[in-house]
Amino acid sequence: MKAAILTNEYPPNIYGGAGIHVDFLTRELKNLCEVSVHCFADFSPRPFGEFEDPKFKKILDPLDINLQWISAMRGIDIVHCHTWYSHFAGTLASRLYQVPLVLTTHSLEPHRPWKAEQLGAGGYAMSCWIERTAYKNADGIIAVSERMKHNVVSLYEVDESRVKVIYNGIDPEFYSPTFDEAILQKYGIDPKRPFVLFVGRITRQKGISQLIQAIPQIDKNAQVVLCAGAPDTPEIAQECKDLIDKAREKRDGIIWIQEMLPHTELRVLYSHSAVFATPSLYEPFGIINLEAMACGTPVVGSNVGGIPEIVVEGETGYLVPLEQVSETDFSPKDPKKFQSDFAEKLNLFLTNPDISKKMGEASRKRAGAVFSWKSIAKQTVDFYGELAGKR
Repeated sequence: MKAAILTNEYPPNIYGGAGIHVDFLTRELKNLCEVSVHCFADFSPRPFGEFEDPKFKKILDPLDINLQWISAMRGIDIVHCHTWYSHFAGTLASRLYQVPLVLTTHSLEPHRPWKAEQLGAGGYAMSCWIERTAYKNADGIIAVSERMKHNVVSLYEVDESRVKVIYNGIDPEFYSPTFDEAILQKYGIDPKRPFVLFVGRITRQKGISQLIQAIPQIDKNAQVVLCAGAPDTPEIAQECKDLIDKAREKRDGIIWIQEMLPHTELRVLYSHSAVFATPSLYEPFGIINLEAMACGTPVVGSNVGGIPEIVVEGETGYLVPLEQVSETDFSPKDPKKFQSDFAEKLNLFLTNPDISKKMGEASRKRAGAVFSWKSIAKQTVDFYGELAGKR
């Protein structure tokens, strides 16, 4: 069987969880079937002429690359898409080559209204339409959590039998407790002070602004390390900078690392941190939680999306309740309460190394036992076989 994997992100151009997923999944899939990967970095959009609104390019360039992909997919038996950026090509290729279409649900566009800031209102309307069309036409859908399965079925009214839950995974051999104080010092982190770690893009869904606003309530003997880059828009980047500047007026020990770190260094930061913070407002799965847990670090995360399927309350970390404004506006209804509750849970680890160590060991054990990429690849190939048999 030959599977065509369609993705925006692929090494070395990775900026989010979907890219990490595709990277590790394809490594294992290649041991089980023939794989061809089609990614944005291998193609250049052709000139469409000048647009009055540059945001048009953010939607039309991906569509042009999608069209270029299609001619390179001859001889495939299945097409597997990751995120809306690849759905246009997947839908067309499935019809053209008469092969099953599989989508992996990393997120859902209607649940990310802030994307209108990045793509413009028209571009966001287009991405939502493309995604809906793909889900309506997909032969099979892989949801990365039970919560995502529920969301797909309710939002797009697809038959539940077409949706299979296959979790994201982790490489526990790479992501393992790894210590190197020189790496900490390289980024201005004091090895002698405990620290809370955040890793993520500067985007609404990751809740970084909530965490920054909680900093005044975080134990002042601890450091707060924010590995936050790749902002969705210049406006969001400035907003983040302003909040950090304001927090720094009240305390020291706030380290902001704006570049995307290599994972060889990131695992060192995970390993040294007393606790990992995931204040997400929207998180279909949260692969970064697995990375931290595999490195022996407990997690404090929002009780949203797939996070409760990863973090075991009171065993590998804590879940912070998040009452949201509505089903489409994921902002906290009471931001100050959410920030205060989040800081309180972080402080439990920052002020008690024994709890951090105990839950960190449990986190490492759970990550390796439940979320293996070999198992996930096998489940994926089996799903391919089921769908091919129905054609």
